[in-house]
Amino acid sequence: MADMSSYQAPADLNRLRTVALGAGGIAFIVWAVGLYLDPEQALLSWLLGFIFWGGIGIGSLGLLILQYLTGGAWGVVIRRIVEAGSRTLPVIVILFVPLAIGVMTHTAYEFTHLPPDDYTIKHRGWFMAPESWVLRSAIYFALFGVMVYLLNKWGGEQDKTTNYEDAERYLGKATAFSGPVMVIYALVVTFSVVDWVMILDPHWFSTMWGLLFVAGWALSCLAFTIALLAYLSERTPMDRVVGRRHFHDLGKLLLALVMVWAYFNFSQFLIIYSGNIPEETGWYITRMSGAWGVIGIMLVLLHFALPYLLLLRQDLKRKAKILATIAIFILVMRLIDMFYLIGPNPRINMHGLEKGAFMLSWMDFVAPVAVGGIWLWYFFGQLMKRPLVPVMDPFLEKAIEHGRGH
Repeated sequence: MADMSSYQAPADLNRLRTVALGAGGIAFIVWAVGLYLDPEQALLSWLLGFIFWGGIGIGSLGLLILQYLTGGAWGVVIRRIVEAGSRTLPVIVILFVPLAIGVMTHTAYEFTHLPPDDYTIKHRGWFMAPESWVLRSAIYFALFGVMVYLLNKWGGEQDKTTNYEDAERYLGKATAFSGPVMVIYALVVTFSVVDWVMILDPHWFSTMWGLLFVAGWALSCLAFTIALLAYLSERTPMDRVVGRRHFHDLGKLLLALVMVWAYFNFSQFLIIYSGNIPEETGWYITRMSGAWGVIGIMLVLLHFALPYLLLLRQDLKRKAKILATIAIFILVMRLIDMFYLIGPNPRINMHGLEKGAFMLSWMDFVAPVAVGGIWLWYFFGQLMKRPLVPVMDPFLEKAIEHGRGH
């Protein structure tokens, strides 16, 4: 039976937590100046940071559910990391507040300025009202909150058990709960990203949109988890837990998610290309022109092709530092992908530029740092509250032994 005290997080995380808060606080102050100068651009940049970092937190919930459903040594060694990521939901809600205020004050999102005779307003009715948008978002967070609370509650209670029979009972509860709730999770993610991102262009729609984020947020979370696990694997206590085969398994899952992300994006493009409906094709025509087109090609080559080719190699997946480098590179591309989805959308004030023109603001760099610094500070605090592994999990010893194999 494992000793909980011997699996506590290293003191290094306190230093990382302080650095994250410092960087996030300074960036937030700078962003606040931008909010005064150009409120719409500031809020769009904040949305970029929110969707990226909030996506890692919400993706943590999805990955937590997935590892309960599939089992395996990889899930045991990352469970506490993704649990901590899911418990960042309260700070994600707080980080959402500027966007809610922006919508309620008609400062952001073009749909808040559409005339009453616009066909989307006429056909969707109260659905397009700012109050409805905020209310729906509150419901999404409440549903996520129930999932986070129950899964983390059972995980914490499992640690407090004194025998493996009781521990297995809590594991069974979480596993049984994860089956149906995975469907609910995918639906809630779909509805939330339709409201938070797709509605930026209120005249465009895609039936693939939710799947892009279900896969994309899982990919972001896994890449973040791999990078952090590689860092922890060189420090006590994870240096005696994580092995080459764990990284190999995580690398294979990372490859799978890269491929799924690419498949969903290609499917969306193919469906819209085949339909050739003006209301749908305009979204891609904008993103295939000028600088947006360059970014689109870059995403194909660097978000999919390069990681795909690198992750095919078994030796690279077994080396923690190399796999972590690939994971961090994917995270950078994930942020660029979010910019590609958000940036070209219609705005209330185009500052004299044509619709869909390439616009890159200094706030697009500052806001993600502000959001990320605050999120990481809270995340590291949550990670340090529990042992870094589920110490009473009946499969922990076998999971550790699996990592030591060749």
